Amino acid sequence: MFQKKIAFLISFLLISFVSIAQNKTGKFLYEGRVEKLQNNTVVLIGTASSVSFNFTGNKCDISLQSIDAWEHHNYISLVLDGKYLGKLRIEKGPAQSFPIKTISNTKIHKLEIYKNTEAQSGNILFAGTTANVTSIVAKKKKKIEFVGDSITCGAASDSVDCDKGEYFDHHNGYYAYGPVLSREIDVDYLMSSVSGIGMYRNWNDENKDEAIMPDVYQNLYLTKDNSKPKYDFAFQPDIISIALGTNDFSGGDGKKERLPFNPEKYVSNYINFIKMLYEHNPKAQIVITNSPMVGGERGVIFEDCLTKVKNAFAEDKTHKSILIFKFKPMTPKGCLGHPDVADHKVLANEYAPFLKKLLNEK
Repeated sequence: MFQKKIAFLISFLLISFVSIAQNKTGKFLYEGRVEKLQNNTVVLIGTASSVSFNFTGNKCDISLQSIDAWEHHNYISLVLDGKYLGKLRIEKGPAQSFPIKTISNTKIHKLEIYKNTEAQSGNILFAGTTANVTSIVAKKKKKIEFVGDSITCGAASDSVDCDKGEYFDHHNGYYAYGPVLSREIDVDYLMSSVSGIGMYRNWNDENKDEAIMPDVYQNLYLTKDNSKPKYDFAFQPDIISIALGTNDFSGGDGKKERLPFNPEKYVSNYINFIKMLYEHNPKAQIVITNSPMVGGERGVIFEDCLTKVKNAFAEDKTHKSILIFKFKPMTPKGCLGHPDVADHKVLANEYAPFLKKLLNEK
């Protein structure tokens, strides 16, 4: 049965087309790393990727399906008329219908559906709605792309019952610092983040068995699967924020062999990654950040590496000067040593004024 569903999905994908940027106007608004299919259906891929629509009436149903190479549940967050309704668990198996009831007396209602988990947790198919959908218009806003790891994903931030369930049960991408600060300063955002990933090695892998960010970034699904569509770079952010290094500096699990941190390799990969970004986003302002989780001697080395990356572009007159943002050290309160939702709000409050000022200067 599962194989039949996968075969059906693959046939669906063969006649799909990619969308990273918003559509300007229409009945559905898509944001983030998504793949639009037929008949206003869409695969939500990346952290906090979303589909939104306006509708009339006091209720409707939405159809959602958790899809992956193996059957498991997944999560979305719902926002109705600007009010956050919480996380919704999408059980494994065929598409499921979820009732939506309005709570305000407005004539037109807006429903926003956000993928709460990251790309590596599988994808969520928005298979349609019974709503009487009306037109929706994308407002012109400044844009920020957030490139990062589990911290950027909002992984392990729902710090209730950390010892229960699976890793993705504790994700809350809607309340990760990037989406939080983007809503605060009223910008559109794109999340390109993968848990455990690094610039030249990952949390527990020396780039032998697992792909690093430069390996997967240009794939829409943030994997090395060549059967998937390529990322089309249509978003064209005003700012690209890169927060990668926590995993490069990590000691791993203490069991698998871990080599000493290689600053030359880290800096070299970082420089080449930025060059790739410039090829596709020539007008973007790039901001590179340290990590609130990396302090002490490692933190000093980290910041020295970032300075070397910045200095490598000192003579570049074609692009905007690279900027460095430094988060304050943090003792995280989430699961597995990660920031929780409250910690993400702290990070957002630190970073938002810097990014807002930068956007106002553009």
